[in-house]
Amino acid sequence: MKWSIIQLQKFRDKGMPLDETVDASEVKKLDPQIRDVSPIHVTGRADISSDKVTFHLHIEGQLVLPCSRTLEDVHFPVDIDTVETFLLKANDYDQYEEEEVHRIQGDVIDLMPVINELLVLEIPMQVFSEKAKDDENLPSGKNWEVITEEQAIQAEEEEEKKVDPRLAGLAKLLEQDKNS
Repeated sequence: MKWSIIQLQKFRDKGMPLDETVDASEVKKLDPQIRDVSPIHVTGRADISSDKVTFHLHIEGQLVLPCSRTLEDVHFPVDIDTVETFLLKANDYDQYEEEEVHRIQGDVIDLMPVINELLVLEIPMQVFSEKAKDDENLPSGKNWEVITEEQAIQAEEEEEKKVDPRLAGLAKLLEQDKNS
């Protein structure tokens, strides 16, 4: 997904349709937790003017990520809508402080680094396989166990109800103070 500025200027003020399937396997080098990447389908259009090129993209594909509990492969669908702007003139960069824009290196616009970055940004903090979601038995070991958020809240409430025997007299005073 590379175009020279001269190629893009042919579509100036008309728009250039995009519909391409690309190999994004380079994204595995950016994030080691990505085990595999399906071919990524990129559709959309490019609006070309004299000072910038704006890509309206829809990116679809699948990433294979490890399950956070079992480390099994999980197929995670990716569906991204984005607008990416490339400035053709470097001195116009200051005008676009509010939006995120890209600078062009040389005379070529390459969308693959942008697509790879968007794919990495889509990775969630945790991914669970269907087996891990359905399994009520969470992993545990010697002196440790994984608990759900609800179990943690329940354990905190029970801990708050228990009064340290050394402070039992103080607790009685506080109860008397509340009642009066």
